[in-house]
Amino acid sequence: MPHIRPVSDLRNNFAEISRIVHETGEPVFLTKNGYGDMVVMSMEAYERKLFESEIYFKLKEAELEAKTTNKRFSHDEVFSDLRSRLADKVDADDV
Repeated sequence: MPHIRPVSDLRNNFAEISRIVHETGEPVFLTKNGYGDMVVMSMEAYERKLFESEIYFKLKEAELEAKTTNKRFSHDEVFSDLRSRLADKVDADDV
């Protein structure tokens, strides 16, 4: 169930709202004059949402590419390429 609070609670009950967003990992929706106004969430939850969003868009991009080409890669090809790129990045970071 979403946490919905009036925006005045942000000022009057900040510690409680902070506790809720950190303990539950869920956002608190703030209303102003009975209408949605803003959302408060922990930095960890925000970063998780960004990460999930990025993964979603990457998967959509891959799905579109799969529909427009017949080229396919085996598991071994994909992981070999990833290991190679990772090794190149590690080597570049050592310089």
